[in-house]
Amino acid sequence: METMGCYRVLNVDEIASPSLLLFPDFVRENLIRMLRVVGDPNRLRPHVKTHKLPQIVRMKLEAGITKFKTSTIAEAEMTAAAGGKDVLLAFQPVGPNIARFIELNEAFPEVHFSTIVDNLEIVEQLDDAARPLNQPIGVYVDLDVGMGRSGIGAGPQALKLYQHIGRKKNLRPVGLHAYDGHLKNQDLNRLRQQVDEAFQPVWELAEQISRSGMTNPTIIAGGTPTSALLAKHPFVEVGMGTPVLWDYGQAQVCPEQDYLWAAVLLSRVVSRPASNRICVDLGHKAVSSEMQQPRVHFLGLEDAKIVMHNEEHLVLETDQAMEYPPGAELYGIPKHICPTIALHQLVYVVRDQHVVETWPIEARNRRLSI
Repeated sequence: METMGCYRVLNVDEIASPSLLLFPDFVRENLIRMLRVVGDPNRLRPHVKTHKLPQIVRMKLEAGITKFKTSTIAEAEMTAAAGGKDVLLAFQPVGPNIARFIELNEAFPEVHFSTIVDNLEIVEQLDDAARPLNQPIGVYVDLDVGMGRSGIGAGPQALKLYQHIGRKKNLRPVGLHAYDGHLKNQDLNRLRQQVDEAFQPVWELAEQISRSGMTNPTIIAGGTPTSALLAKHPFVEVGMGTPVLWDYGQAQVCPEQDYLWAAVLLSRVVSRPASNRICVDLGHKAVSSEMQQPRVHFLGLEDAKIVMHNEEHLVLETDQAMEYPPGAELYGIPKHICPTIALHQLVYVVRDQHVVETWPIEARNRRLSI
């Protein structure tokens, strides 16, 4: 209940539910803690997909963070418009998105944009498309370190691809990108072993690139669970993103990490169909549903069990049901904040326990102006 008191909104009667509350003071504190992990702002490249908000990009800039990681053209455009000068599109552009990426470079000539590739065909298409630009596009080779989602293995083919990029007129090889979203373990010793095994080929590839006479590659690596371990390598830019808002899922996976929940779901009881059951207005449309239940951790109702989850409804069983009549507010921490924030048009900004303004979640859209 003490924790819930930090999030209770005194003018909650003015706020419709379901909605997403954002606490800027907690965001700033989380940024301080993220920077403690890496030691140097130049070694942090946080992922903006977690928040998709220009206001938080500006908070990062105020904290000395100048490098950003994005997943969509819209996120990259939002970040550049908010003042970011070094923006990685960490998603290989294909089809019309290649032309959009070139247009993005043209629209913000003062911003250093880069992207990732994992095959020759896209390298050729990107090189052709980049001819009108005044300077080469920075390109990272995307490496698969065991997740099996995208990228290529850190071996001879990756070296050939990197060297091939170096021979292109309109592209410039700047480094290696390696995301390790499959590595999570509450046993830190075991996690350390997994990181060492997964990244040893990456370190070897970087050495081969350097020995071949090319500039030492920048390495962008890691997600939240492995951030502290990869930060110990002084040549790595750490790509964690979730800690800026934090969520219940990462808190479970990484109990040793100390961040504050800065984004909280507000919901209300809409029905009490039984003495031990309540139905709240937090359906799939308001909280990310790709995770296993429970998808939200309700403060003060930690014993509640999920009965069913539908588009508009979430039904809970709890011995405390009689304490929650229809209209009662609930504050919940999402299990996965990144896709949850994309479900909301705006956040309600809370200062001193009062909602004082709203911020549109600009980059939840797939297209802004480009």
